[in-house]
Amino acid sequence: MRVLAIFAHPRRESFTGALLDRFLGGLREAGHAATVADLYREGFAADLQAADLGQFRGEPMPADVRREQARIDAADALALVFPVYWWSFPSILKGWIDRVFSQGWAYDFTPERSIGLLADRPVQLLASAGSTWRTYRKYGYHGAMQRQIDIGVFGYCGLDDVRMEIFYDVNEDPSVLQSHLTRAEALGRDLATRKQSPSLSA
Repeated sequence: MRVLAIFAHPRRESFTGALLDRFLGGLREAGHAATVADLYREGFAADLQAADLGQFRGEPMPADVRREQARIDAADALALVFPVYWWSFPSILKGWIDRVFSQGWAYDFTPERSIGLLADRPVQLLASAGSTWRTYRKYGYHGAMQRQIDIGVFGYCGLDDVRMEIFYDVNEDPSVLQSHLTRAEALGRDLATRKQSPSLSA
């Protein structure tokens, strides 16, 4: 299996970066190959460009967008590794979605109907969060993120096997951090078995 892992954190040496490393380790242990799209280190331009709007007139997308789309097309599975900012993606990852998941490539919309165009494949989201699970449960943040991201972004584009794992309470407690890292490795190791098992909430 070829996995494209999109990493969105300004510090590669962060705990979110450690989650990426352990996830990649699990992939390798299971015999999978991975490509990392490190959006900050690669200097991805997250702001929507004027040329991007050509998608709505059937015009070719800019070269950097087409490169990202080609990486997705070549992947058998996707992973997004990111910190939770304001109960959602960080801005660089939101901008990546805005630009790359374009009309005519990711979806086809008319007032009568919308069709997802992406070939279905497993999508795993690994999100590091400073708040506790009790906070997410109290305010319904996890469910809101799943509806917005799992369904509103990926499901809209035809990707149905989407799972979000939120790593709560990222702090200085070594036992909590180690448990998160162990879980991230297991997610990488088990990615290829996803189609054989029912989807579970994180």
